[in-house]
Amino acid sequence: MDFSWMAWTWPTALFFIAIATLLLSMGVWEYFSPGGNPRVGILQFETTRGDRLFVSLLGAAFINLAWLGLVGPGLWWALALSIVYAVGVFRWV
Repeated sequence: MDFSWMAWTWPTALFFIAIATLLLSMGVWEYFSPGGNPRVGILQFETTRGDRLFVSLLGAAFINLAWLGLVGPGLWWALALSIVYAVGVFRWV
């Protein structure tokens, strides 16, 4: 298949594979352990695993966009910061 019209690169493909893997993993986790383990964190309202994944992905998008705008195209440090942010969200939110 020719996907050249989409300008696919390996980093782009890996990004989408990672998102699909996260969603699939969360779906399997929810199947085997339903309920999402709701809890009240620092935001003072109840969140589930899916909520925390969404907040993590949304935050990672903003971190990477801010990094592109303020620092430039080298996104490895932004990726590391996004991972630290996601761990913090899953731990305390």
